[in-house]
Amino acid sequence: MSKKNEDSSSIGYSEAIVELEAILADLEEADVDVDVLAEKVARASELIKLCRERIGNAKLQIDKVVAGLED
Repeated sequence: MSKKNEDSSSIGYSEAIVELEAILADLEEADVDVDVLAEKVARASELIKLCRERIGNAKLQIDKVVAGLED
């Protein structure tokens, strides 16, 4: 299954970052097709959302652990 069609929730944070970096490298090329550009921007948006959710969840877990240490 290609990453474009893969459910974003099934990939890890590190994988999402690697894919985002690859998309960025592709977008930096001067000859990007407009249709491909739109697809890549949409995929990047999904990956950014996933990364933000993962960071938020990690922060909540860390806050719980820290709160437990303070008790």
